[in-house]
Amino acid sequence: MKHLRSIPELGVDGIVRILNLADHMVEVNRRPVPKVPALVGRTVVSLFFEDSTRTRISFETAAKRLSADTMTFSVSTSSVNKGESLRDTVETVDAMGVAAFIVRHKTSGVPWQLSEWTDASIINAGDGWHQHPTQALLDCHTIRTELGRSVGRECLAGLRIAIVGDVRHSRVARSDIQAFTALGAHVIVVGPRTLLPPEVHTWPVAVTSDLDSVIGDVDVLYMLRMQRERMNEALVPDLGEYSNRFALDRARASRLRADCLVMHPGPMNRGVEMMVDPSDLARSVITRQVSNGVAVRMAVLFDALGEANSEVSS
Repeated sequence: MKHLRSIPELGVDGIVRILNLADHMVEVNRRPVPKVPALVGRTVVSLFFEDSTRTRISFETAAKRLSADTMTFSVSTSSVNKGESLRDTVETVDAMGVAAFIVRHKTSGVPWQLSEWTDASIINAGDGWHQHPTQALLDCHTIRTELGRSVGRECLAGLRIAIVGDVRHSRVARSDIQAFTALGAHVIVVGPRTLLPPEVHTWPVAVTSDLDSVIGDVDVLYMLRMQRERMNEALVPDLGEYSNRFALDRARASRLRADCLVMHPGPMNRGVEMMVDPSDLARSVITRQVSNGVAVRMAVLFDALGEANSEVSS
C-alpha cells in the first residue's frame, strides 16, 4: 500500500492486513521502550488544515515509535495565511525530502489531489464529510479485540452495530460503515432524517429514527458528535429535543445489553449526545479507542513506508 485515502481503496484484504499488523504494534507498545527502527531515515509530515487533537498526536506518536523523523505543519503560522496555494505548500515541503504526508482538510477529495503533486505516500486523516479511514480501522481493531474475535475477512460477522447521530456530516460514519459491513457486521444507522444523508437508503445498512427500538439489541452502540461547525442551516429545531430522542442517557444506558460496547470517536459533546459519564459504563471503550489509535496508525505507516524485508519486532 502506498496511499491510504479511503476504506474502499484499501479493500477487505487491506483491512485484514492492517489489523494483523496492528496486533504486532500492540506488542511493541507494551515494551518498556516502545520503539522499533522500522522507519529510520524516513520523514513523516503532519499537514493539518483543520483542528485536531487525537488524530494528530496519535499519528505523531506512531511515527516516532517507528523511529521516523516528524514535521508538523502549522497552518496558523504558515505562508497559507499570505495566500500560498495548497499545491505550493505541498511542493515546498516535499522538496525537503518527505516519505509521507498525513493530511486533514475541510474539503473532500484533497488527499487524491495531493497524490498528483508528490511521490510521497498520502495518508488521509480526514477530508471534509468524506473519509476518515484510520478511525474506521482503529474502530474495527477495538471491536474485534474487545469481543475476542480473530483477524479475518468475516471477523465482525453476526455483530449488530448501531451508529447514532449526525451521520450526514460524519466522515467517521461513512468510513466505519464501509469497514464494518466489509467485515460482515450488520449496521443500523440511527438519527433524525435531517441529519441523515439523502443517499443513506442506498447504503448496505438499516435505517431508523427510533433509537429506543434498537438500543437493547445491539452489540455495539457507536455515538457520533453533533458537528455544528459543519452545519450551514438549522437541521434540528432544538438541542434539547435532539438529546431527548438520540442521546445516551441513564435510562437508555440501563437498557443496553451487559456485553454491549459503547464507542465514540471524540471529542464528545457532553450533555448533547452523551448524557452519562462514559467512565460509569462498564463496557465503554472510548479511551481504548484512543490508545488503539497509536497501534493502528503505526501499522498504517509501516504498511505504507516499511521495507518489504524489514522486521516489526526488531
